[in-house]
Amino acid sequence: MARPDRTIDELTLWDDAKEMLKKAKSEGIETAWDRLDQQTPHCTFCESGTTCTNCTMGPCRISAKPDSKKQRGVCGADADVIVARNFGRFVAGGSAGHSDHGRDLVEVLEAIVEGKTDNYTIRNPEKLFSLAGEMQIATAGRELIEVAGDVLDVCFSDFGSRRKELSLLSRLPMQRRKIWQKLNITPRGVDREITEMMHRTHMGCDNDAGSTMLHAARTALADGWGGSMIGTELSDIIFGGPTPKMSTASLGVLREDAVNILVHGHNPVVSEMILAAAHDPELIAQARALGADGINIAGLCCTGNELLMRQSIPMAGNHLMTELAIVTGAVEAVVVDYQCIMPSMVRISGCYHTKFITTANKARFTGAIHYDIQPATALAQAKEIVGLAVQGYAERDRSRVNIPGKPVEIMTGFCNESVIEALGGTVQPLIEAIKAGDIRGAVGIVGCNNPKFKQDSMNVALARELIKKDILVLVTGCCTTAAGKAGLLVPEAIEMAGPGLKKICGSLGIPPVLHYGSCVDNSRIIHLCALLAKTLGVDISDLPVGASSPEWYSEKAAAIGMYAVASGIYTHLGHPPHILGSKTVVDLALHGLEELVGASFVIEPDPVIAADLLDVRIRTKRLALGLTA
Repeated sequence: MARPDRTIDELTLWDDAKEMLKKAKSEGIETAWDRLDQQTPHCTFCESGTTCTNCTMGPCRISAKPDSKKQRGVCGADADVIVARNFGRFVAGGSAGHSDHGRDLVEVLEAIVEGKTDNYTIRNPEKLFSLAGEMQIATAGRELIEVAGDVLDVCFSDFGSRRKELSLLSRLPMQRRKIWQKLNITPRGVDREITEMMHRTHMGCDNDAGSTMLHAARTALADGWGGSMIGTELSDIIFGGPTPKMSTASLGVLREDAVNILVHGHNPVVSEMILAAAHDPELIAQARALGADGINIAGLCCTGNELLMRQSIPMAGNHLMTELAIVTGAVEAVVVDYQCIMPSMVRISGCYHTKFITTANKARFTGAIHYDIQPATALAQAKEIVGLAVQGYAERDRSRVNIPGKPVEIMTGFCNESVIEALGGTVQPLIEAIKAGDIRGAVGIVGCNNPKFKQDSMNVALARELIKKDILVLVTGCCTTAAGKAGLLVPEAIEMAGPGLKKICGSLGIPPVLHYGSCVDNSRIIHLCALLAKTLGVDISDLPVGASSPEWYSEKAAAIGMYAVASGIYTHLGHPPHILGSKTVVDLALHGLEELVGASFVIEPDPVIAADLLDVRIRTKRLALGLTA
């Protein structure tokens, strides 16, 4: 964990970050690491999850000490109830974030179907028809827009409260569906489960920790198999499915001779329009008139991942690089939508010539320039935003520009469809490689950075250890940039892999670590697991697979971890959520869920030990399937 006296070398794995941290210090710019030091030590009650602010009879703090008089809150709730309540609300917040992202895509599809926009179109009709078939919508002889209207209705219904189960649960093996039915955790509607969690955790409602935790699982499942999955599917339909291609990553993708615009957040609805506007000949001419050699778009976090995997737009960095990208002094504008955007970026932008521009009414930032981007006017608004950035190029103080390092090559654009296509149109070759032991299993490494840990050290080390063991790694979100900068997202990385993985990936010309999209695209990973399980006639929990989020920090990561476990996937976290104040909740997370849903969490800060634990799990599952270890 973090120490307030850490050196710059102890803060991050990356030379470009270290150089910018030194520059920030010399220029008096405060970063997330500085603010963490100011907050240390943290409140022990909050860290253990035993603080309750759910009503004004409190706030209450519950002590674990046997002789303490603070064994219960004012209402009588004990530590188990309070910790479960807090965790349930934490999961609800994460589920709401990713699912509301999905709803935004539904509303863009609605604008397309109703003819209210020509800025967005259906670029991937094949996937629309495929999704319609899974939703049991008739497609034969029907017009594209008519089928799209029916898909739209089903997606809106999945957010409501009238269904008995989400439409895409048809993707699951029957064994998994029966487990959920027995536990009464089959997700019915995205908004329904989130609302029920908020109701259950109101004072005087669910005061049984186990019951609350099971509904946390149901809420997360509504995100994973509902909101997030809808967001992924509709993004592919509207913007096109990812296909393998080359790109670059690191702060070195910024250009000293160009107008640099960073897109940041999670939703491709805005960033795709910014990219389109950046290709406008008039705006390019304006940039050149000011002395710039064009307009350079680069990505941060998951909006960057969305453009990376579809358009091969370079990645400037992940979560802890967002402030440091501005510190380069070379960024004319940061255009954001929502999620994982530090409010500090507005203030840091003000220390340079950088325009900080918000585009979503649900994510307003004091001091930012705001545009309310709507489907009907998105391209015109994007051109205005790019125009502001172009004019900002003339304000750049070249004496303060320092772009560290050089771009690192990466291969991107993998998804279930592109992987299956590369395998000849079926998952069978992948299954045969798993049976033969060339690919012993697979692990999804997902999510975040957290300034409490040396940036990306755990993400990278875990990936390296796993591929040595012939375990295929899929990365999403902020882990993408980490793996890319570490040289793991190029075909040449097979030299770091075990012999079996080296053989398979070498024959396909792909890396042993595959970029699988943004954090909402973890739904691709659980979908792939379900597809493999159904093909084999087993449950997801029988597969030699695992998940990990070594440096996680957000509510969304907790929801992802919860839906992975509830789907039957053993899930590693590099540090625990705020649940340590309840032995009941901890025991359920680490052990009890295994008996209920066939998987559990494991907490381990050492990536080498974590890789061994995941390897043991994969070995056990392989033997149970009658395969060699």
